[in-house]
Amino acid sequence: MRFLQILLIASAAVWLGGCSRSQPVVEVTTTSSIPYTLDNGDRLRIEVFGQRNLSNTYAVDGDGAISMPLIGPVEVRGLTTAQTEILLERKLGTKYLRNPNVTVEIQRHRPFFVMGEVTRSGQYAFVNGMTAQTAIAIAGGFTPRANKKLIRVSRKWNKKIVQFDAPLTYQLLPGDTILVTERYF
Repeated sequence: MRFLQILLIASAAVWLGGCSRSQPVVEVTTTSSIPYTLDNGDRLRIEVFGQRNLSNTYAVDGDGAISMPLIGPVEVRGLTTAQTEILLERKLGTKYLRNPNVTVEIQRHRPFFVMGEVTRSGQYAFVNGMTAQTAIAIAGGFTPRANKKLIRVSRKWNKKIVQFDAPLTYQLLPGDTILVTERYF
């Protein structure tokens, strides 16, 4: 009898091991602990104190850079707004301005994407505080075949794409891609 129990447990472990995913599964954490970093698609409002010609709205291009007068293209992909302020102050202060004071605000976040079992897959404008459920509602809601319990989120993090399963209450970040999978039954 003991041998049969061990055999049953071992076969269950082998069977469950075959169900593992090829994608890495990341532990779901709160998005408030992850600092927002800039990437292409973001639109920034940059103010240089006392310099109306430099203060303007700048878009982060496909290369992850903004192009400002005097200093030209500046790589900002992966930086926070505070890091971008320091970088711009350093570049402007090197040759052009004495003690520049720069503020950087995000005027418009990059879009998010919804795919899979939703009425209208596509790209949508990000709104602060958005959850997966809100994103799905913006995409027209679930189709009749949708898995309404968990969604799959893809996110660029530390220059890599990570994917993880998340509940509908999970708070999204700009640039996230949400996949609503098909339910089995």
